[in-house]
Amino acid sequence: MRSTLGWKADGTTGRVRKTSFERRELRPDDLAVRIDFCGVCHTDLHSLGHHDGAARLVPGHEFTGVVTEVGAEVNDFSPGDAVAVGNIVDSCGVCPMCRAGQENFCHEFPTLTYGGTDRHDGSTTLGGYAREYVVRDRFAYHLPAGLGPAGAAPLLCAGITVWEPLRALGVGPGSRVAVAGLGGLGHLAVKLSVALGATTSVISRTADKAEDARRLGASQLLLSTDAEQLAEARDTFDVVIDTIAAPHDLSPYLRLVAMDGTLTQVGDLGTITVEVMDLLVGRKKLSSSGSGGRPATAELLEFCATHGVTADVEVLPSGEINEALERLRRNDVRYRFVLDLADLG
Repeated sequence: MRSTLGWKADGTTGRVRKTSFERRELRPDDLAVRIDFCGVCHTDLHSLGHHDGAARLVPGHEFTGVVTEVGAEVNDFSPGDAVAVGNIVDSCGVCPMCRAGQENFCHEFPTLTYGGTDRHDGSTTLGGYAREYVVRDRFAYHLPAGLGPAGAAPLLCAGITVWEPLRALGVGPGSRVAVAGLGGLGHLAVKLSVALGATTSVISRTADKAEDARRLGASQLLLSTDAEQLAEARDTFDVVIDTIAAPHDLSPYLRLVAMDGTLTQVGDLGTITVEVMDLLVGRKKLSSSGSGGRPATAELLEFCATHGVTADVEVLPSGEINEALERLRRNDVRYRFVLDLADLG
């Protein structure tokens, strides 16, 4: 086994503490990756908040780094290659979804980067708040030259989560897109929508993000608390991407969707209730998406390199992770914390 340093859940406190733990030795199709930068996702907060202390939990599922070693059957990577790894590290490979390049929807459930079950030995996967990760080569991606590794790390979770519906819904020049919520997901949705050529708006509860919305390329900010603004924008947008991560009423957002348009929900994944009339009037559609398959993830990275799209990040040494988690609980970040793991040696 291989020993590495990282940040493990500290019982049920919702915090993490530095510790050493073991990774598996390389299988023939594995890479060893020195992790340089790892994003801090709201999913990490959720996992830590619900941790019962009974099992080991090392969060982190969006990271970039450098290959240090490859297995005997690896041909597409070499030591020294810059790579990125997201929140899926394996799948069955044979179900219809996997054959379609949608490993994120694997019928046998994809293996998650942390808190998942290894398909070979049944062990629990431990995530990227660490100095090293061992990953199957099919689920690592070459990091294109020109993409800063810190700003690129959140593309592997937040970025691909909004990229898939943008592509699936055919967003491009002439499209009218609105993004509800300007956080980790939302700010990347705006950047990617603008880069695809769409006229893009932001929907927010308050006006304090208007300047950020314009800086990101949005043409306007609509206040979700202003009934007059929402009424004027009714039936306007071909696509509304809802990134709001708390339970909320979808009706006001469905009313903004144009005829035959789509509201795609990628923020709150809990139970929702929809009035059918909000769908019926205008033949509107409601969809959702989560993460992305291997082809879409590779496409996203190339697109971002071509168009200069990375996340807006605040980079912190990994030793400040508990402070970052506490600030994230207060939504005190614009727009993604990224850990620099160099302080682990």
